[in-house]
Amino acid sequence: MTQRPPLPPDLFDELCPSSLVPFRFGDKWAPMILRCLDDGPRRFSELRVPLRRVTQKVLTASLRGLEANGFVSRTVHPDPKLRVEYALTPLGRSVLEPLDAACRWTTEHWDELLDARENAENGAAPAS
Repeated sequence: MTQRPPLPPDLFDELCPSSLVPFRFGDKWAPMILRCLDDGPRRFSELRVPLRRVTQKVLTASLRGLEANGFVSRTVHPDPKLRVEYALTPLGRSVLEPLDAACRWTTEHWDELLDARENAENGAAPAS
């Protein structure tokens, strides 16, 4: 058996940049929210339309997480009827390109992903 080089010791260190991704961006709905905000600010009710499968509570928590980590800004407009809008920050906008690359990759490999999932559910060995 060929000996492989050891993994970097700081790979999972909390200060390692790669370790921040799952914690800062690990929410299932975060990528979809960011894509919804790509063309400009949106109100909560506008986000609920394309994200109809997410509950109000989870969407609120996701938006708060994105805001706390600098991806999204929240602006309260004190009009006669209180209006809140969410928008991408420059940091949030900067993640759209890698997010789009991940979406393209997923589209290109969709059939393989579905096959792998089906095999796993049926207890079959993964394809090599």
